[in-house]
Amino acid sequence: MSIELAVIGGTGVYALGELADVETHQPDTRYGPPSGPVRVGTLAGKRVAFLARHGEGHSLPPHRINYRANLAALHALGITRVLALNTVGGITERFGPRVLACPDQLIDYTWGRVSTFCEEPGTEVLHVDFGDPYTPAWRRQILDAAQRAGVAVIDGGCYGATQGPRLETRAEIARMRRDGCDLVGMTGMPEAGLARELGLDYACLAIVANWAAGAGPEPDEVITLKDVLDNVAAAMDGVPRILHCLLSA
Repeated sequence: MSIELAVIGGTGVYALGELADVETHQPDTRYGPPSGPVRVGTLAGKRVAFLARHGEGHSLPPHRINYRANLAALHALGITRVLALNTVGGITERFGPRVLACPDQLIDYTWGRVSTFCEEPGTEVLHVDFGDPYTPAWRRQILDAAQRAGVAVIDGGCYGATQGPRLETRAEIARMRRDGCDLVGMTGMPEAGLARELGLDYACLAIVANWAAGAGPEPDEVITLKDVLDNVAAAMDGVPRILHCLLSA
C-alpha cells in the first residue's frame, strides 16, 4: 500500500499515537541520516508516515536539523504530500496560544543552514518558483478537512522563520510585525524550500504555543517550557480529526 502523506512533527509532537500497525523505517540518504526513524502506520484506512523533526527525544536544535536528509528520506519512500506541524509563537492579534493556523506566506530570517539540494558539484541548479511557499491546492484540502472536522483553523498568515534556538527579543518581534509576520517559528525554512525543490506538495499547520516577546495582552509575560508544551497538547487535540477527514476525502 502506498503512503498517502507524511506528517512532520515539531516541538511537543514526537509521535502520532493514532497510527496502527506501525512499521519503522530507518533510512540513510546521500545527505546523511534524518532526524530519526520514519514511523509508517495506518490511519483512517490509509498509510501515513510520521517523522519527529527534532528527533523523538527532542535532541536536535532547529539550526542542527538535517532538513535535506529528512525530506530526502520521505521522498525516497514515495511520499508526495507533506503536512508540517510547526510549533510557533503568535505575533498579531488573531494568533494567540492554542490557535491552529495554516499560513500562506513565509519570510526567512535564518542563516548558515544548507538550504538547497543544489549544493554538491555536478548537481542540477534549480531556481524553483517560491512565490507561494505552501502548495495552494494542498492548503485548501487541509482547510476543507478542518472545516468538515469542526476544528477551527485560521486560513492564512505569514510565518517568520528565525534561527533559534533562543527565543526572539522584543525588538526582533517588533521588526517582524512591521515586516508583516503573524507567526514566528524556527523550523519553517529551509524545509519548505527543500520540499519545493523535490516537487512535494507541502503545507504547514502552525500550532501557536505562546505569544512572542512583547506581543499579546501581557507583554511582560515570561514564556516557560511548561506553558508551551501545555498549549501544544491542547491545540493538538483537533489535529487527529483533521487527519481523519483529510484521509477520508
